Amino acid sequence: MQPITMTPLGVVRTGRADVEDDGWNDVVSTIELDAGVLAPSATVGLEEFSHVEVYFVFDRVEAASVCVGARHPRGRADWPEVGILAQRAKDRPNRLGATTCRLESVDGLTLQVRGLDAVEGTPVVDIKPHMTGFAPRGKVEEPSWAAELMAGYW
Repeated sequence: MQPITMTPLGVVRTGRADVEDDGWNDVVSTIELDAGVLAPSATVGLEEFSHVEVYFVFDRVEAASVCVGARHPRGRADWPEVGILAQRAKDRPNRLGATTCRLESVDGLTLQVRGLDAVEGTPVVDIKPHMTGFAPRGKVEEPSWAAELMAGYW
């Protein structure tokens, strides 16, 4: 398999610099897209969507912290040990994050979003409009520890 390279499309600008697990719902962030990577027309029509999916890199995770097996989510022994692919932790093999957040405004290559759980300076590698047609089909199921984990997240 050939290595895949990605060029960041932009960067997150927000008042939140500390990597924390909770309290992201009211965080307003600006995504500054790179005019050297995208044409000014790249965002045309995006303002018609209420939400976007933002894909970003957990660039502050050290290689030594990456988990390729199983662990307790958030290090909590009262939750079951599950594989890294069964959780949304930042210390995953490719350190990719994804969040669906509210799109507040579009001004050329500058987006303002609410509820993006990425800190100041985080590289953004892709943005997609959230479309209900791509949302889960059928009943969504998850273990009880996942609901407990998310209780204060947003």
